[in-house]
Amino acid sequence: MWAAERSACLWCLHKMASVLHALSLREIRGVGEEKAKELSALGLHSVGELLEYYPFRYEDYRLRDLSEVKDGEKITIQGTLYGEPVLSMFGRNKSRLTVKLLTGDRFLVTAVWFNRHYMKDKLAAGSEIVVSGKWEQKRQTIIVGESEFPGAASSKSRAGTLQPVYSVAEGITQLFLRRTIRQALQQYGMMIEEILPQELVQRYGFMPRRRAIAVLHQPTDTEEGKAARRRMVYEEFFLFQLKVQAYRLLSKSKADGTAHEIDRPKTRQFVRSLAFTLTDSQKNVIAEILDDLEAPFPMNRLLQGDVGAGKTVVAAVALYAVITAGAQGALMVPTEILAEQHKRSLEGLFAPYGIQVGLLTGSLTDRQRRDVLGGLQMGMIDIAVGTHALIQEDVYFRKLGLVVTDEQHRFGVQQRSILRRKGMNPDVLTMTATPIPRTLAITAFGDLDVSTIKELPKGRKPILTYAVTHDKLDRVLGFIRREVELGRQAYVICPLIEESEKLDVQNAIDVHVQLTMAFPDLRIGLLHGRMPNQEKDEIMGAFKDNALQVLVSTTVIEVGVDVPNATLMVIYDAVRFGLSQLHQLRGRVGRSGYQSYCVLIADPKNEIAKERLKIMTESNDGFEIARRDLELRGPGDFFGTKQSGLPEFKVADLMSDYEVLEQSREDAAALVGAEHFWTAAELMPLRDYLNREQQAGSEPLD
Repeated sequence: MWAAERSACLWCLHKMASVLHALSLREIRGVGEEKAKELSALGLHSVGELLEYYPFRYEDYRLRDLSEVKDGEKITIQGTLYGEPVLSMFGRNKSRLTVKLLTGDRFLVTAVWFNRHYMKDKLAAGSEIVVSGKWEQKRQTIIVGESEFPGAASSKSRAGTLQPVYSVAEGITQLFLRRTIRQALQQYGMMIEEILPQELVQRYGFMPRRRAIAVLHQPTDTEEGKAARRRMVYEEFFLFQLKVQAYRLLSKSKADGTAHEIDRPKTRQFVRSLAFTLTDSQKNVIAEILDDLEAPFPMNRLLQGDVGAGKTVVAAVALYAVITAGAQGALMVPTEILAEQHKRSLEGLFAPYGIQVGLLTGSLTDRQRRDVLGGLQMGMIDIAVGTHALIQEDVYFRKLGLVVTDEQHRFGVQQRSILRRKGMNPDVLTMTATPIPRTLAITAFGDLDVSTIKELPKGRKPILTYAVTHDKLDRVLGFIRREVELGRQAYVICPLIEESEKLDVQNAIDVHVQLTMAFPDLRIGLLHGRMPNQEKDEIMGAFKDNALQVLVSTTVIEVGVDVPNATLMVIYDAVRFGLSQLHQLRGRVGRSGYQSYCVLIADPKNEIAKERLKIMTESNDGFEIARRDLELRGPGDFFGTKQSGLPEFKVADLMSDYEVLEQSREDAAALVGAEHFWTAAELMPLRDYLNREQQAGSEPLD
């Protein structure tokens, strides 16, 4: 079925730079050198780019029945001027021009123009007029923004149309852009070629590409516009997924990974020796990872799970398995505190097996660093745990088999790629505690296989979350006192380190002073990012050992810090944090069998802020919270587009079009994944295209 479409797939990828993308904007009538330069500020340099510069909304000039219009809506009405216009002057150069208008459906309304006194002579009684503006239902008045006279030779009537609205830059007006795109369609519209396989166009009843592009710029009605958008949304997702699947195909065609000879019995014995029972989700994920490690293709897997779901234990099992095959492992984390914590955890797990764990961070002395580097190069250190210090040029491994990155969204694609190049295409496992829908994870993080831990370890109690205003602070202090008297500990989180003149929010230094005065008998620590690393480690260590009962901190403790005895998380000015960040912070407690609590202190000023607090108090489910966070913030803010490499689509929306995204992925995988379709000769242009993509500045999909 697909044999005839294989060449179309190659054409899509290999010939995306069509003839239209090679044509200069100067070829369009009406575009001179100056205008071409101004259009380049919008990223438009060719006819093809201009035709694919779609409007982000439409101005609706369709005539509507006034009985169906709501107060405050923007409307367009046509009618006959009834009586003479009245001009009122007030203030300097300010005026109000009023006239009665009898609509076609026999409504008598008032039309008002502000500061356009020159219109008076044009408003002759009995003449036809079309006006657009804001409708004031009570007063039966339209505040006119635009007006035109049907039949006038000076301009084409917009009445009854949907007019595209584009993003513009200095020197470029909506009128110019509309006219120029219309001219480009007239001159070159017939050269727009179909790039989707015909089988897909017929299966989904898609509008032809040439017509879809024209309709997006010039829709005649809403239904036609929806059909055009539906086709172009699918096309954008499908082309992106074709590239993702092509990378996957090429990596498998090379088979340049290492098929590790894992000692399965030893690995099973290691899992049985753990002091706790793994959840079914953890066992399933481990099985997927072990299968990848034994395959001849490089593993590239994303492990996601809620806060406290046990991702680190899964990574430890994977590292142990690689070591049984005679290779080394590396674990890269974003902070030194987290690196030292992971080192201690891994040493505790691996001590009975003689596995050596080394720490590589920026704060090591020269001698300590030399010892670790030598141990890695000679193979005396089995696992290196560290920060970005792991990717420095002088770090060499004897045989690096597995790279694990924790909180992978905090590292750029380039950083992860450098660490991967420390070995001969080692397997890569990236972990994140920011749970997101599987479809969006696949899109945001490229061609990674996705594994999800859906369960929390048994015995964990849901964290009870409360939202209170600042005037309830005394009750919050009483809550802290109660938990400490029970032998527990508390975090107090502030958005700032020091007082800010611009922001009226609590800062860690002031809160530390306030709590020290409120609790003179308690040991209260202060932690923030400007402290020297050694001091931060000492404070965190003291809190972990219960030498400090309350820790006032900024979000430096957001990720990975594990203190099971801490049962209370207090967050000042909680509305200044995103939902996912609040969930991460809340996840620092609830790591034992004790009942844990989170108190969000905030005075929300708008409905979105109130909704965030409501979501946090109602749910402990990280996937649900992430979904709501995506709805409130949008994918770019949620993922951090620059860091994650999240693709930017011209028409498609990751949230509202996720079902189309999933379908396009299945179709692309079916087309590209059928390896017997591809001959060595056909793989060459595919590989050339992908290499050009990378050389042109696109970051590789790890």
